[in-house]
Amino acid sequence: MLQRAFCLIIFLVIVVIILSQCVGTKTDPRGPAYAGDESCRTCHQSEFDDHLLSAHHFASAPANKHSVLGSFLAPANVFNFPGDITVRMESDSSGLYQTAYQQGTPQEKAHFAVTIGQGRKAQTYLSFKENKYYQLPISYFMQVHSWANSPGYPATHPYFNRSVPATCFSCHSSYVHVEASYEGMQRIEKFAENEVMYGINCERCHGPGQEHADFHTQHPNEKTAQHITRIGNLTRQQQVDMCAVCHSGLKTPQRSLFEFKPGDKLADYILADYLATAGEQHTNDVHGNQYQLLTASKCYRQSNQLTCNTCHNAHADNRHHLQTYNNQCISCHQPATAQFCTNKEQAPEVLQQQCVNCHMPVQPSRVITLLPDGKEQPVADSLRSHLIKVYR
Repeated sequence: MLQRAFCLIIFLVIVVIILSQCVGTKTDPRGPAYAGDESCRTCHQSEFDDHLLSAHHFASAPANKHSVLGSFLAPANVFNFPGDITVRMESDSSGLYQTAYQQGTPQEKAHFAVTIGQGRKAQTYLSFKENKYYQLPISYFMQVHSWANSPGYPATHPYFNRSVPATCFSCHSSYVHVEASYEGMQRIEKFAENEVMYGINCERCHGPGQEHADFHTQHPNEKTAQHITRIGNLTRQQQVDMCAVCHSGLKTPQRSLFEFKPGDKLADYILADYLATAGEQHTNDVHGNQYQLLTASKCYRQSNQLTCNTCHNAHADNRHHLQTYNNQCISCHQPATAQFCTNKEQAPEVLQQQCVNCHMPVQPSRVITLLPDGKEQPVADSLRSHLIKVYR
């Protein structure tokens, strides 16, 4: 009798242990090979914290009063179209909305579901309706600190029907649940609401990490990273391919970009421009062409080591610390050498603070223009060129 009771107690203890390990465990929708960001945090706290401030982290977010920058208070919450048509940014207990009015009568209303972008330059927003995401007609433009007509939208009336495909999520999120089917040659996508992993997280760039996390949990004294791709061990082309997945322009993927792993060939996913030249066809624009512009640069072509990571720390936000980038230029173009700037009108200590502004200037976008409220002509967004050269 005592033996049976003892066995029962042991059995119950085992069940409790198993259940306690299951409670709170959330399966990663990308599959069992993925560990999730929190698993990285344990050993990489500093990088984890820095990443939370990065543009990658803010590539997308749930739309709420914290992530949406524009005002919802009158009169700053109104965008005016011709013909007494307005769009008002409104909020109530159920969320945030854009509502179109004509002569004061509501015409169409859509809920803010997703915020796209940190808002350093602009933010745009998505709504969700009938298994599809749509871009909302009004975006927020930091250059004028106000609401603006979304890029490419008609200037005469609000437009609520531009659908957003999964390819947009593949560069603005780490996962989205979508079911695809075909009607003839037309691809039909159906999304599940709120089944999005927002932002670009650790495993989008470092690859699946569950095996890595398990190994180092069991072997805490092992300092060499195991079962994970070490970026420094990749070839230069493999390193720039990782960035080019989202920074080589808008192209039709041959397969889902969510499947891309560090070390993969970009050409297996999209048809990238590997024969980039510094021509006018490589415009300085959103979604865009940073890969082509960089690889067309003389600095890149004469170097065997220059990559995106030479200047960009993907874990940190250095955009407000321009000298950090200048210092990378100076590491190769040192004063008192033939490689240093030939401008004789400025002292070397002054020139060392102007490398990026002179050789990678901020230029107006040829594609991304936003129409602020009350303006007749759209205003071009400004973007830093990645074509490194001498500009006149």
